[in-house]
Amino acid sequence: MTLVKWNPARELMSIEKEFNKIFNSFSNRYGFAKENEDEMENAVWSPLTDISEDNDNYYLHLDIPGVEKGDVKISYSNGNLIIKGERKEEKETKKSEYHRIERSFGKFYRSFTLPEKVKEDKIEAKFKDGSLSIVIPKADEVKPREIEVKIS
Repeated sequence: MTLVKWNPARELMSIEKEFNKIFNSFSNRYGFAKENEDEMENAVWSPLTDISEDNDNYYLHLDIPGVEKGDVKISYSNGNLIIKGERKEEKETKKSEYHRIERSFGKFYRSFTLPEKVKEDKIEAKFKDGSLSIVIPKADEVKPREIEVKIS
């Protein structure tokens, strides 16, 4: 008998997938289906992500340990940044019995809606030691600017 640890996050993802199916069927009926619906539906897990910003850039940091650089795809279009890939299951030939498996294997998918005013041709991604860092430069018109106040 295999022991499987109950994971509340997995249950929430399952509920989210069911809601997505309902809304997507509604969207399909009326002609405004979402892009990449199949990839989102086939995703087994989602990487944890930190999002921050400063005056010049947006920053995303994703934890994807065990994923090879070539197994990660990043795309940006119409204000959506899409990160997808796959963590392949390690195959061991040893005769052993697992007592617990907590790591997720298989396809992952994350999508982020960004402000449309970014420099999409300047987006940079770096992958090192299981961590993916993405820098998204803000367009000049959305950067905060200081206005000098003159006292008379």
